[in-house]
Amino acid sequence: MRAEISFGKSLVGILFVGLAAASCTTTPKPATAPVKAKSKQFQPAKVTFNYTTKDRDCLKRAMYFESEHSDEAGYMAVGSVVMNRLTSGAYADSICGVVAQKRQFAPGVMTREVKSQAEPELATAADAILSGERHPAVKDAMFFHTAGLKFPYNNMHYVTVAGGNAFYEKRDEDGTLETPPPLPSYEVAMNYVPGESMLPPQFEVLIPSAVPVPIPAPDPMATASTQPIPVIEPVTSIEPEPGMPIAIPTPRPAYDNVMLRGSIPANGG
Repeated sequence: MRAEISFGKSLVGILFVGLAAASCTTTPKPATAPVKAKSKQFQPAKVTFNYTTKDRDCLKRAMYFESEHSDEAGYMAVGSVVMNRLTSGAYADSICGVVAQKRQFAPGVMTREVKSQAEPELATAADAILSGERHPAVKDAMFFHTAGLKFPYNNMHYVTVAGGNAFYEKRDEDGTLETPPPLPSYEVAMNYVPGESMLPPQFEVLIPSAVPVPIPAPDPMATASTQPIPVIEPVTSIEPEPGMPIAIPTPRPAYDNVMLRGSIPANGG
């Protein structure tokens, strides 16, 4: 009898161990998180524009004279407009070509003297523009006029005021730009080209050169004159003749679209 009980207990123990082992093998394993594939970020190809020392000088001139010799913010705002025009495709394909276009920027921008006191800050701002920096509020603006003036046009979408100028985009009633949009700065690469000029030939004579003009040597075959050289006295004043009208200078700038900087060229260049 005891043997049967002992055998029964042993059989029950074997069944229990078997069931326990079976339950361990059927326990579901925790699900593992799927491995995410690394996505490659698309990097747009940059559009390269060449520039020379003269182009840098043209950029500085536009920034200086159009911002009324103001400050870094004024310089950067005008410089951003120049770059917007360059990369839009609607204007010239060089910085000097953009700045020197007729009736686009202030009269004398290519020939007037830049004060030496402004050079350090002006050079820093120009180099920042050429390295890809922009005035953050200018956006796609390619036009500006003297701040505080009002014009009866509905397409002038103002974005900011800096350096004494109000900057604006030309947009239709539905908000669409009327001009080809400029490239964003991160899609533009400026490449310095030493010793080459990207300026159209008709603008070369407008930029003052720092190289002195050579004086021709005297002709050894020429005969010396015994006549005294006349002395020309400097003119200190000009008295108008009776009845002659007196010219009164017009305020800056003196071109057709008064106080408005720029227009869209009809020929796209």
